[in-house]
Amino acid sequence: MPYVWTHRPDDSPATDQPLAMARLWPHRSLPLPGFAAVMGFTFVMILIPTIPLIGTPVFWGLLPFLMGAVFALYYFVMRNYRDGELVEELTLWTDRMSLIRHNPRRPDQTWESNPYWVRLALHADKGPVRNYLTLRGGSREVELGAFLSPEERAALFDELDRLLKRLPQA
Repeated sequence: MPYVWTHRPDDSPATDQPLAMARLWPHRSLPLPGFAAVMGFTFVMILIPTIPLIGTPVFWGLLPFLMGAVFALYYFVMRNYRDGELVEELTLWTDRMSLIRHNPRRPDQTWESNPYWVRLALHADKGPVRNYLTLRGGSREVELGAFLSPEERAALFDELDRLLKRLPQA
């Protein structure tokens, strides 16, 4: 799953440490070695039909368009990788809960609330996507794990709900 929980040990006396932290990130369907293979395959597939044209004026007319296609593929896949650097960090203490969303090309977004007043909701069919997961605390409602699959959002909801129910009531 594209998220991982880190829990404080039960016997830890440090109260300044969070009880739990979750780090969420988008799924990567094409790792970098696969990207290199796709680029190489694309270059070879473009090269094969142009080999007979080498040395002709037609080759020089096609070359800028063919290299432009390879460059465009490279540019847009790399931009997708940069957009995928999005990370959400959910941190839970006994007296507060914070969510920080690290955006790749925009400033970070933060949300904080008392976990006692936080309402966790999983909207099965009523949100913009299936299993829309939200946290409401204070006057704001924030979405959690927008980039996760519906099944992953449901699993995250169950884990976070269990964790919130185990918190000591102040």
